Amino acid sequence: MGWGWGKQLKQQRDKLRQYQRRLHLQLERERAVARQLLRDGKKEKALFLLKKKRYQEQLLDKTETQISNLERMVQDIEFAQIEMKVIEGLKIGNECLNKMHQVMSIEEVERIIDETQDAVEYQRQIDEMVAGSFTEEDEDAILEELNAITQEQIELPEVPTEPLPEEKIPEASPVKVRPKPELVAAS
Repeated sequence: MGWGWGKQLKQQRDKLRQYQRRLHLQLERERAVARQLLRDGKKEKALFLLKKKRYQEQLLDKTETQISNLERMVQDIEFAQIEMKVIEGLKIGNECLNKMHQVMSIEEVERIIDETQDAVEYQRQIDEMVAGSFTEEDEDAILEELNAITQEQIELPEVPTEPLPEEKIPEASPVKVRPKPELVAAS
């Protein structure tokens, strides 16, 4: 169902509410008239008016039921629209997952995970193997070797052997400083 149905249902519900309010006011007036008729001794007319009032009250009950049904229908439609948006969102999510799956197969993901786990396992084995077998001096020697390798890795740029071309730098012209005009207070 489209939004048009929900809008029509809401309009019908609002019209029924207006009708309900008018009917309530009318019933109160008719009851007052029936009371007056009884005082005036017109029992038949009062009875007729009360029957009519009773019939209208039943209509009012039906109206209330109808309003409840309409409100439930409006809520159902609104919920269905939300549900459709959720389903659409899930569909888009699945499409994204499928695209990711196409780009990266499960095997690739598992291989990356395995490689990572293998690397962690290898690191752990080395840590266990060397644990407690080095003195503090050994640790220092290892750190020195690491620093030496790190220094070798850093390649400094070579200093150019050719002289740099001389550029003529324009002489800066002296800047004239103008005295700021003094503010004269208006008298």
